[in-house]
Formats: sequence, structure tokens, C-alpha cells
Amino acid sequence: MFRFFYVLCPYLLQRNTYIRDPKFFKMSLNEQLMTAMKAAMKSKDTLGLTALRSIKSAVLLAQTESGSKEKMTEAEEVKLLQKLVKQRHDSAAIFSEQNRPDLAAPELAEAKIISQFLPEMLSEAEVEKHVVIAIEKLGATSMKDMGKVMGIVSKELAGKTDGKTISTLVKKKLMP
Repeated sequence: MFRFFYVLCPYLLQRNTYIRDPKFFKMSLNEQLMTAMKAAMKSKDTLGLTALRSIKSAVLLAQTESGSKEKMTEAEEVKLLQKLVKQRHDSAAIFSEQNRPDLAAPELAEAKIISQFLPEMLSEAEVEKHVVIAIEKLGATSMKDMGKVMGIVSKELAGKTDGKTISTLVKKKLMP
């Protein structure tokens, strides 16, 4: 989650102000965003600043929705960040289909910056282990059981992988 500061903000590496501070690793997402935004402003990184502002905007919108709590849980934050990354990838795919690499490149760069705030994603082999365990646990044998398997695996791996990967692996394991 904190790789962002090493990749995007060389300014922090030069000064080592936040890296040595033990409070830095206990910051909430909003505090991390503000710190990263300040560093991006100082290093004049417009693309990084745009991505960080979009995260902050999405967080504020989620917090001010009717009926929402004052602070978001970590799971909600991860889900929101995954949604933002998926939006960027989808936009980049559309731009690439329309032969617009000039618009696709910034979208992919923003997705990369946003994904650095996400926890480490599991590899496909690790996800496959969880899928196999869930199939054995449920005794699933056909595609009719796919929903049950998906439900269990999705709850176990929430925020650690995307649903598309889980779905692909479950189909591969349940198909004869």
C-alpha cells in the first residue's frame, strides 16, 4: 500500500520526512492521500495529482452519500479503489479499441497510481488454491454450483483479487 511514495514521489525519498515517522504507517487513506498530494504538488507531477484528486473525490462522495457513516472501513476503501482502477482499465480498453492511444496511456497511468494504494493482490496460483478448497468443501461438481463457490471464495478473498479472476478459475475447475 505504501509503495506509492517510493514510486511517485522521489521528493519524500530525498527528505525522508514521512518514511522515518512511525505514524506514517498508521495513517488513514485520507491522510495518505493528502501526504501524497502534497508531495505530487511539490514535485509538479500533474498526472499523479490528477489520479490522487480523483481518489479523494470518490472518497468524499462515498462518505457524503445519504445513510453512510462518517468514516469508511478499510474494506469499503479497498472496494472503492478497486472500482476506480477498473473504471480506468475499462476506459483505456475503449480508447484502445477506438485507436486512441493518446487517451489510453494516461488512463493506464492513473490506474497504476491508484492501484498502489491497494493491498498486494494474490497470484492466480494462490487464488486457484482457494477455489479448489472451496469446491472440495462444498462438494461442487457442476456449473450449477458455481454461485455457491463464487460466494465463498469472494468473501474469503475480498480486496485481494478481482471477481473476474475468481470466476474464470471456478469455471475452469467446474467444467468437465
